[in-house]
Formats: sequence, C-alpha cells, structure tokens
Amino acid sequence: QVQLVESGGGLVQPGGSLRLSCAASGSIFSINHMAWYRQAPGKERELVASSSSGGSTTDDSVKGRFIISRDNAKNTVYLQMNSLKPEDTAVYYCYARVRTSSTYTREYQYWGQGTQVTVSS
Repeated sequence: QVQLVESGGGLVQPGGSLRLSCAASGSIFSINHMAWYRQAPGKERELVASSSSGGSTTDDSVKGRFIISRDNAKNTVYLQMNSLKPEDTAVYYCYARVRTSSTYTREYQYWGQGTQVTVSS
C-alpha cells in the first residue's frame, strides 16, 4: 500500500504565497508521474500541474504563478504558489501513479487526503 500525505495549505491574503508538499510512502518501486489537482466548492476536480519523466505541465490558469517540482529521492512533490488569487481557493489534492514492484510494470493510482487553500482578505 502507498500513502500520500499533503501539507502546507492554509489561509493567505491575495497576492501571497504558499508551498504545498506531498510525500509518498509505502510499497514504492518508482513513481513516474505526480500531479496536483484542485476542487473548488460546486466545481469538478481539475488538474493544476503535473510532473513526469517527460517533463512538467501547468494549467493556463496558474501559468507563471505556480511551479511544480519534485525531490525523487524523497518521493515528494511540491507546488509553489505565488501571486495567489481568491479564485485559487480550493482543496488541493496530490496524485501519483506508482509502480510497486520491480517485477511488474503495472502502475497504481493514489490520491492524498487533500489540503485546504483559502485566499481571502
């Protein structure tokens, strides 16, 4: 089994910054893909940023403000959020596709429990 534990959410004023962290632990052989999603009240969950061996992507709504990075040695992904806006308010979820075996190449999907980010004055 694999666990994803997020941290770093909270209340911040517009224009402020927060850094989210997500650490994966458990039966991990390798993690190719990690990402951050968010879900605002009454809206569907949406992809914010992702990181894989092929590179990183960020949604247009956060491009130039949010940066995704990884520490592969720690199985951790970060989301640096700058110039935060009230519309960034949401629960942020970490997502990972994990290979748990050196023998089998199948990947399993895991989600974190979510961390609340509130941008308000």
